[in-house]
Amino acid sequence: MGVSSSYLSRADVQQMLGINAFGLWRLERKYDDFPQPTVPHGSFRNTEEVWDGTEVYRWAADTPEFAHRGAVLLRPRPEHLDCGSWAGYTDTVRGPALDWHTVLGTVRIVYADDRKAATEVASAVAATGKPDQVVTVCALYGDIGFTGPALIASDTAHPAIEYEAEWGDVAALAGQALPWWPNLLRLPRLIRTWQPGTPAAIADVPPNDNEKILRQAAHNEVFDTVARAAVTDMANHIRNNRINRAEQENKVFGTRRFGAQPHPVVIAAKPDTAGHPLPCEGDRQALKAGWYELARSNHPDAVAALEVAVGHDPELLEFGAVTEVPVQPGTITEQWARRLAPCDPSAAHAVLAHGDPVNAFFTDPLTDMPALRTAGDGGSPVWRFYAPPALPASGAELATIVLEHTVWITTSDGQVHPAPCTPAEHLWWGDGRGDRPTEVATVIDTLLDDLGATVSLREHWKAPHGLTALFNEEHEHGTELTRSTLLVARMASPRTR
Repeated sequence: MGVSSSYLSRADVQQMLGINAFGLWRLERKYDDFPQPTVPHGSFRNTEEVWDGTEVYRWAADTPEFAHRGAVLLRPRPEHLDCGSWAGYTDTVRGPALDWHTVLGTVRIVYADDRKAATEVASAVAATGKPDQVVTVCALYGDIGFTGPALIASDTAHPAIEYEAEWGDVAALAGQALPWWPNLLRLPRLIRTWQPGTPAAIADVPPNDNEKILRQAAHNEVFDTVARAAVTDMANHIRNNRINRAEQENKVFGTRRFGAQPHPVVIAAKPDTAGHPLPCEGDRQALKAGWYELARSNHPDAVAALEVAVGHDPELLEFGAVTEVPVQPGTITEQWARRLAPCDPSAAHAVLAHGDPVNAFFTDPLTDMPALRTAGDGGSPVWRFYAPPALPASGAELATIVLEHTVWITTSDGQVHPAPCTPAEHLWWGDGRGDRPTEVATVIDTLLDDLGATVSLREHWKAPHGLTALFNEEHEHGTELTRSTLLVARMASPRTR
């Protein structure tokens, strides 16, 4: 989240500052620091001068002549403040908020950090026709500032204009430290029941959608115990991470300080850690076996669980990167496609389809990788498949590679394979706009020594310089590079290429 942009016309600026056109003309000449007209984001031309609303509003608060018309929380405050008081909670369009009576009027804090939260709540107050009841609304910025959690404020007099405010300033107005909830415990019931002086509530961190999906699969007796153990392990890992995150946020926001004094923050809720941490991080091979079973299931719960796993820990799935190439006769892709075996769709196929209409489903009988044929972005048919993490250990050698929309491997025993690749990477060649194709160089370097090796791209930047230089060149689709060419490139230094 950040401060939302707002723009003021010349008439808007005059209205805000309580001056006429001549007054604005004089003001622009009297104050060297008065904000200059700007161009709205996304605009190339603007027929009318506009000003950044936040800049003008902040400038006014910092200029004695116009301070009373500037941002409420940025105006100079009296040296001696009367102590404010808590005024209870109010339900708003962005959830329950806490109100504080202060010498400036009522300050409302809404515990939301999404875009325009402050503006929407302040606009709702202004729409009641009684904006004086609440002079400003603060929402969370999602970060930490010099005196506590960072805030974005929107005054009800000008709700479309947002500006950054200091937590410590609001606490000084309220006369006490302000409550704060970690993101996962900003639950309406907890905010509504909070009162000054109450100890931090101990609350369960609610499960997110991913955990719910995995728990549902874990309780489905259609799956065997190995598969259910695998999804339980991942669900436990997600829950542990969420509890740890809430604890860490409390530690950072509740104890961090930039000066001699601690931040005026009261931690309002702590996660329930009974039984924490849950057991997870089990044997990787056993977990992979469980996900293997789920990937080949056709149950909807398996599809949903697999979609979670793809984003959470794809290396458990034994599938490489999703790859898409056009269906074209006479290409090396066609040679590979001839051996694909038609099959009924599995959970892995369903995740691979990603909701697109599919003409047919297949499995590569040599690598066991799912594949399908669908329409591409332009409507032309494409093959979509998972790159294998490794090629069959047949005792053969890499014979050639063909660069045809992806990298293809031909072997000494006459087979054609998509080059292996890890789930989070992709294989490419040519101009990378500053990047270099070290991933494909690493894959080829590995396969030249052992065709059946499982590739690792964790340190792909260490690929042989000569191979990297070879793949940094702009090769046309269909280019074939022999084993000899690749071996010579691997031995070369950048200076000799």
